[in-house]
Amino acid sequence: MESLVAVTGADGFIGSHLVELLVQRGHRVRALAQYNSFGSWGWLDTLDPEVMAQVEVQLGDVRDPGSMRALVDGAQAVHHLAALIAIPYSYQAPRSYVETNVLGTMNVLEACRDAETPRIVHTSTSETYGTALTVPIAETHPLQTQSPYAASKAGGDKLAESYHLSFGLPVVTLRPFNTFGPRQSARAFIPTVISQIAAGATTVKVGSLEPTRDFTFVKDTAAAFYAAATTDGIEGGLFNAGVGGEVSMGELAETIAATMGRDVEFVSETQRRRPAGSEVLRLVCDSSKFQAATGWKPAHTLEDGLAETITWLTGNLDRYRPGVYAV
Repeated sequence: MESLVAVTGADGFIGSHLVELLVQRGHRVRALAQYNSFGSWGWLDTLDPEVMAQVEVQLGDVRDPGSMRALVDGAQAVHHLAALIAIPYSYQAPRSYVETNVLGTMNVLEACRDAETPRIVHTSTSETYGTALTVPIAETHPLQTQSPYAASKAGGDKLAESYHLSFGLPVVTLRPFNTFGPRQSARAFIPTVISQIAAGATTVKVGSLEPTRDFTFVKDTAAAFYAAATTDGIEGGLFNAGVGGEVSMGELAETIAATMGRDVEFVSETQRRRPAGSEVLRLVCDSSKFQAATGWKPAHTLEDGLAETITWLTGNLDRYRPGVYAV
């Protein structure tokens, strides 16, 4: 019999790719999309009808306990991806991040505890590490929450840990490093660069070009979630997922421009930069623990992923506002 898998944040960037993968692997999916008066299902609206035939969309909100109880009922696994994720907006509205990323996570954990869900995958972020003190960054690296967003995610992580240790909840925490690919919001570096170039800009506005990041293509991140949900004996674990490569924002921008065959100037604007003490200067992943436990490893190079992302985004430019910085 097909198993039922529930996904919070299914209407988002990574969540929609995970829904596709779950259906491809033969699962039925109950997908949470945030309730709105427009009847929008986010990126789920763009998926193939054959995929959506296996998806039950539930409108709701992780901040509502009743929504979470209805979502997880009967699910063999729950992937919790719903979160407020834009770092710049967390400086303006920190309370909303706590309500969604901490209290919302508690609601998911409580619902899964009541439903005796066999496996829960909770989503963390490499931002909880802050600027690398040692590289590559292993799971033992200290937490440095350099933004309200990062602090809220660390709070959710600790709740997940506590529910495993206190109640035996079979939760696995996955800590992806920077993910990119089709459907990513223009608030992120790669799509904002691609969209501006695709729109014909000769001067591309960006944030800081000095920090380095470790980028994983979204299909590989989705596969990491699947591995975290289907590997026996890793309950209670926290795992990094990343490629283990390092590229500066400046180098990445030049690579994108070269791939698109354009000669452009990059301008680092003050309003696009984080406050000085909040800027995470270096992130590079050690995912050896996760690879050893699950057999997962990235299947796409940065160049392959960029090519696919450029093709998709240039074909969907009407969904973006090139040059408008979205937080």
